[in-house]
Formats: sequence, C-alpha cells, structure tokens
Amino acid sequence: MIAAIPEVARLFAQSHSDPELASKKQSPEELIAMMDEAGVSHICLSAWSRPGQVIFSNEEVAEYTRAYPDRIFGLAAVDLHSPVKAVKELEYYVKVEKFVGLRIVPWLWNLPPIDPPYWPLFVKCIELDIPFLTQVGHTGPLCPSEVGRPIPYIDAIALKFPDLKIIMGHMGYPWTAETVAVAWKHENVYIDTSAWSPKYYAPEFIQFANTTGRKKVMFGTNFPQLGLKDCVDQVHTHLLAVKGGLRDTSVKDFMGGNAIRVLKLPPMEMEEHGSKL
Repeated sequence: MIAAIPEVARLFAQSHSDPELASKKQSPEELIAMMDEAGVSHICLSAWSRPGQVIFSNEEVAEYTRAYPDRIFGLAAVDLHSPVKAVKELEYYVKVEKFVGLRIVPWLWNLPPIDPPYWPLFVKCIELDIPFLTQVGHTGPLCPSEVGRPIPYIDAIALKFPDLKIIMGHMGYPWTAETVAVAWKHENVYIDTSAWSPKYYAPEFIQFANTTGRKKVMFGTNFPQLGLKDCVDQVHTHLLAVKGGLRDTSVKDFMGGNAIRVLKLPPMEMEEHGSKL
C-alpha cells in the first residue's frame, strides 16, 4: 500500500506499523489466520481508488469475499471523476458480489463529501440500502485535512440525504467532539474507530459509547496500519479493565453488534466480552 499511496508512509511510521504487513499483500488464507489469532470473526475489506489509479480493486477484494463469504465482506471503492461508471460499478459489486458498503476517502480526491460527484452515489447507496463509509478528522498522510471535517461536511450530507447511512471512520481527531455531536444529532450517522489504537480513544468518544451513543459506535483497526490482535488486546487492557473505560453493557454493541445491524452482516458467536469484528 505504501508504494501505491506514498502519502501514507509517514502515517505508517508514526503508527509503528509492521513494515512487512504494510508492504506485502496477504492471501485470503493468511488474512483469516491473522483474524483467528486475534479472535476476530468478521472483517470488512475495502477497495482503494484515487484519481487516475486503482490501488486495490473491487475485483481483488472480491477474491477474498468469495473465498470466505461468511467472514470477509467487501467495501467498494469507485472513481469519483466518472460518476455514471461509478454508480454502475457500485451496483454490480453490491448486487452480484454481495459487497456491504461504499467507502470513499476524501483526502485521496481532495473533495469533501458534500461535492456533487458524491451525490449520485449517495442516492444509489440509499436505493441499495448500504452505508457510505468515509474518513473524518485530520489526515495522518501528508495531505490537506479540511475535507475530513465532520462539521460542516458530514452534517450537511446527513441533512440533505436523511435516509443515507453514514459511517464516519477514524474518529475525527482533532474534531472528535464534532464527530460525536454529528452522530448524536443524526439517526443514520455512526462512528468507527479505525486508525486509532484503543488506548488513545478520546474521553468524549468513550462517554458517548457508554451513554447515548451505545448503538452508534463500531470497533475498527485500519489494518494493516494497526494490527488486528494488538487492537483487540488493547480493548481488553485499556477499555474493559480500567475505571472510566467501556461499560459491560456497551461492549457487545461496540465489538460487533452495531456493525452487524448497520452493515447487515451475518450473526457471530458471542464471547465473554462480546464479539469481535
């Protein structure tokens, strides 16, 4: 991934990512083995597209979802500069390959989600009853961060498309309070914690997860930036075993229950501290 997206090199270095995982494409079998080691039953695997380049194609993702259709679930990526083609490609991979969402990273395009190229895709997401997943917060990669602001951008599209399910990834730092506020305000807006180690979750996010946001939060890793097992282990050591961490009543929703409902995934076995996604 670093070779195809050189902007992320500093992010991976700052995150102390495993350089082998960051540079090597794992086979479906290798990915499942890492999931098993971490106690992760389901994973969403995202395609990546940027202007003029497909980094990890929808078809490549489909190789994983076909191999393990009950454990690996695809998130489509499309070319924002070709909206008609993008809508057709999204529809194909949802209807034929059973992908469960659309994911677009605004900083790769330097286009905030309120811009018109997104709109036909939002309408198609509503029609297909799948969520739009995106990044909020500053960019760890060395790109402008403005396009990742929860307010005004996510707030605006949630008002314009009230039936669109939106999952805000990366928690929104340094605008975490804005991220929480937007998820609290809008019925169909959610937060996932991808790209943040559990030991660094913001207090306002934990408070939200324990109270009014219990049904609005989802565990994520942003693998291979962060390791699957390390993130799961940190949930137990930094969120469940400490004062002021996640309450027992919130764990099952956070560690899989909400994602199963919103992304319409198959049920998973529940473990002592909740399922892991």
